[in-house]
Amino acid sequence: MKLRERLRALIPSREQIHNNRWLGWLAPSLGHPKLWHWSRRGVALGVALGVFFGLLIPIAQIPLSVGAAVLLRANVPAAAASTLITNPLTFGPIYFAAYHLGAWVTGEQVPAKLEVFDVATLEEVEAAAENASLWHRIAAVGKPLLVGLAITATFMGFLTYGLITLVWRLRALAKRRQRRRP
Repeated sequence: MKLRERLRALIPSREQIHNNRWLGWLAPSLGHPKLWHWSRRGVALGVALGVFFGLLIPIAQIPLSVGAAVLLRANVPAAAASTLITNPLTFGPIYFAAYHLGAWVTGEQVPAKLEVFDVATLEEVEAAAENASLWHRIAAVGKPLLVGLAITATFMGFLTYGLITLVWRLRALAKRRQRRRP
């Protein structure tokens, strides 16, 4: 099986997207032929939207990317499939890098280790560590993470659009040259 056939097998079909309970509100709009056509602009924009939402938002990536694809008349299967750029294997490194990028841009210090609050007893230390660990960590990474994710998502969205357009164009030129040869 060729790589192209394997990739097509992974991409959701029109029926799968149409019958998805989260995408039911888009059902009337999903019939437009441009949403399913494999054109250079449609695929490039669909993948760029999927990568953007896949990197920017940790939940509901597919419905948001499909909604944006419907509004912008991009390829819906490409938008839905490309949100899988963030998955259990890539989630940690992407968010780690985005956090450090956001901390660098905002000028905030990356804490070497979270400090425990000053408390008198061992029970208070344990209770404070449990409560502070989650909320303190969220508060500490919030702004740098959001800034880093926004920068990363925007940059990668534009980059994938440009790369897909370029590769598609080069492939079309190569095919045209091959047909012209006697």
